[in-house]
Amino acid sequence: MSTTTALWALFSAALVGLSYFAILALVIGLAWRLLGYLRTPMPLPTAVTPAPTSDAGAAVRVAGDVLIFPALFRADKALWVGAWLFHAALFVILTRHLRYFTYPVPGISVAMSSVALWAGYLFGLAALYLMWRRLALPRTLYLSGLPDYLALILLGLIAGTGILLRYWAHVYLVDVKAFTLGLLTLRPVSPPQHPLFLLHFVLALALMIYFPFSKLLHAGGVFFSPTRNQPYEIQKRAKR
Repeated sequence: MSTTTALWALFSAALVGLSYFAILALVIGLAWRLLGYLRTPMPLPTAVTPAPTSDAGAAVRVAGDVLIFPALFRADKALWVGAWLFHAALFVILTRHLRYFTYPVPGISVAMSSVALWAGYLFGLAALYLMWRRLALPRTLYLSGLPDYLALILLGLIAGTGILLRYWAHVYLVDVKAFTLGLLTLRPVSPPQHPLFLLHFVLALALMIYFPFSKLLHAGGVFFSPTRNQPYEIQKRAKR
């Protein structure tokens, strides 16, 4: 066995190991954090008014917070545009990426092919806009810390390498799908020998490891916010 072959086999094994570590870190980290939210004692009723008066109404309000960010729209419309486009493009990208991990490919992933062309660019531009706001506005610059910049830089690098792979430095998708399905079925194979794909994949693994322990967990924490998921009726009952 040549030195090059041996080094590639060693790198492939390390990448497979890192992949499983990232999956475990994501799943266990999310479970640990969300269970922590569930076990945290509920404070006195603190629903932000005007609030719905029923559990169903509170569920609708939380769904609205997840889908359209009404509070952010009222506070800062320019930021709302950038944040909403960022999250909408991310949803399209993640849905489209299901084709690499499933067989047969879900219909929703196929349907996204017509808009996926623009989602990558939109996601990257929105990430740049959010970074610009953090650096350009004194208020956000004062409030921002290293984790805020790290998350945006990581997401921007993933978007940039993904765009390059999609439109310029093409990778053989059959090899990509064989690699990802091999990981999911616990029968790993060597990854494609494509430097840009390997960089893109390692960045995605880094995001998976970082996600449960970062501010990005607001994606799950929003469902546990007592100011949003409580109906106002609870406050009235507590007063009585």
